[in-house]
Amino acid sequence: MQIPIRLAPTLTKLVDCKGAVVVTGSHGGRYCGRLAVMAGLRAAIFHDAGVGLEAAGIAALALLDDREIAAAAASHLSCRVGDTDDMMRRGVISHANAAAMACGVSPGLACAEAAEKLRAAPHHLAKPPAATEARQRLEPQGAKRAIVLIDSASLVEPEADRGAIIVTGSHGGLVGGDQRMALRAEGFAAAFNDAGIGVGQAGLGRLAPLDARGIAAITVAAATARIGEAASTLEGEISAANERARALGAREGLKARPLLEAWAKA
Repeated sequence: MQIPIRLAPTLTKLVDCKGAVVVTGSHGGRYCGRLAVMAGLRAAIFHDAGVGLEAAGIAALALLDDREIAAAAASHLSCRVGDTDDMMRRGVISHANAAAMACGVSPGLACAEAAEKLRAAPHHLAKPPAATEARQRLEPQGAKRAIVLIDSASLVEPEADRGAIIVTGSHGGLVGGDQRMALRAEGFAAAFNDAGIGVGQAGLGRLAPLDARGIAAITVAAATARIGEAASTLEGEISAANERARALGAREGLKARPLLEAWAKA
């Protein structure tokens, strides 16, 4: 039986992928590496999300290598984050761990070809690292609304986070191109990591749909914040903003925290 190759726009919605090679539009951060181990994947190809601060966008590769699981990442300059069809059509590998290189995968290889080679990877089941993902609610003195730090946008709670300023560690791209997945709550505002922005400005894909919903949204530069960590997003530097956010004072180059704290008090 041939080893299956599965496409998963996000690793947070994997179904029956144990033993498969998975190409995912998710960033290659530590959180997604943990999900890959938990799902029992044979091998994975992530999006490198611009690599970013402290190489957070490819942290999963080392995490999986430690568990003898092959993993690689496709360049944000070659394909859109969150879009597995685009990854398979024109994605190019930018990084690979030792287990993947043992299968013939190396930087410069087409993503689709890399996925084929990873069918030969040994299947290792391993213990995942301890969970570090968290939700934290901040209420600065004088605040009229909370700032909620959420490491993954998949952990947004539609009712609890309504009207809040939602700061995520997730990338700012549209998952699978679906505008409905831009944000799962009707927040006052939202912040994301721009995943290096990348080809077609894919890392900014959530901004316009959220503008249409009246939600102020910004991204912070991947070079200034570790993707997958909301607390790092809060300390990042704004790289883009939608019109609603710009009307509230958001500008490229500003630090995110002072602006979001001002919004919490407005």
